[in-house]
Amino acid sequence: MFKKILIANRGEIAVRVIRAAKELGIQTVAVYSTEDKDSMHVKLADEAICIGPAEAKKSYLHLFNIAQAIANSGCDAVHPGYGFLSENPNFVRICDDLGVEFIGPDAETMERLADKAKVKAILDENGIPTVPGSSGSIDDESSLIEVANRIGYPLLLKASWGGGGKGMRVVRKESELIDSYRAAKLEAKASFGRDDIYIEKFIEHPRHIEVQIIADEFGNIVHIGERDCTLQRRHQKLLEESPSPVLKEYTRKKLHHTAVEAAKVLGYKNAGTMEFLFDGEDFYFIEINTRIQVEHPVSEMCFGIDLIKEQINVSAGYELSFMQSALKPEFHVIECRINAEDPDKFYPFPGTIEGLYIPGGPGVRVDTAVACGTKISPYYDSMIAKLIVRGNSREEARKRMLRCLDEFVIEGVKTTIPFFQRLLTTNDFINNNYDTNFIDKKFLGST
Repeated sequence: MFKKILIANRGEIAVRVIRAAKELGIQTVAVYSTEDKDSMHVKLADEAICIGPAEAKKSYLHLFNIAQAIANSGCDAVHPGYGFLSENPNFVRICDDLGVEFIGPDAETMERLADKAKVKAILDENGIPTVPGSSGSIDDESSLIEVANRIGYPLLLKASWGGGGKGMRVVRKESELIDSYRAAKLEAKASFGRDDIYIEKFIEHPRHIEVQIIADEFGNIVHIGERDCTLQRRHQKLLEESPSPVLKEYTRKKLHHTAVEAAKVLGYKNAGTMEFLFDGEDFYFIEINTRIQVEHPVSEMCFGIDLIKEQINVSAGYELSFMQSALKPEFHVIECRINAEDPDKFYPFPGTIEGLYIPGGPGVRVDTAVACGTKISPYYDSMIAKLIVRGNSREEARKRMLRCLDEFVIEGVKTTIPFFQRLLTTNDFINNNYDTNFIDKKFLGST
């Protein structure tokens, strides 16, 4: 087992990894920017190393500074969390060169799977259902028009590299195609350093459902159920739940099987997430995330396991501690991402937390790295906490979530708590009558 792990991240995910490592008897090293010198992850770790000023590109994204911290710390493993360098194959290679284990897939796998268009082509060849579209990136405008006419409108232009809705455009008619393609390429280049774009058929009213998988070095691959991530704003998730309330049991089993088969085809190891769109009848693979997800606690609460510990064990060369037959969903789980944002328009709202009360009680979990006096910095993601509740039914979980939202007091900054209180009391949420466009249309007035 590892003796010391450096966590190349900040905030609640750094705290989460530190706690898991300590329970395994592993020493921990935090890295921090000058902005984060008083942060919770710095206080909880056994050691802490400053890696630069507040701007992420000069600290948490600065490969040389983090490499120096790794070398100076004497760690034998690095956990990247999510975001920042978690899906950067060059960072994995740096860890390899320094002789430390990267807790995640290897660099070659990460690089190969980062190209969404190529992954889609591989899975198409192996009978895994994907959204109809181009077989790879579109290199010129004449090919673009040809493929678009074959697929038919509406269609979706997507960046082959990256995510978060960047480099993505919905095209409803041919007259919009060229301008949208050029705009998507520019945005993809600015966001990811690559302007590769591919095309998919646009599914008008999909649910976004993902399957958590984990694989070890001995050929064992298991799924830990699915998470329904349909409730998003501007392609960014806000609420997740498990099990998905719209899947029939036959479809659920088929989805899980497909996710595991896709992982086998792609030769994946460690924790990852297979993402799908579901149109009410069929599901289609859209991408794989080669890291732990923000919403991993949903699966942990539903199945009673610790995915971070499992990641660490797998990376240390151990077999998975459970087999598929032992995994049964025990509860219905809902997670709300509590962000420092205007609850009406979702604009970031940095500031200092002047008062704080965190809810509790049976079936309640709060993943956070804040306390009274914590500064919510404009330099980083606006997430304050993840509020996760479980119930014996979806309705019990919904009511428990509303009770917790009512108890949750955060003073000094605006938060998304009032939004969730409105959302969870709508008939559309109660009756599962929504798709990925629901929040943008109902709460933000998008067309």
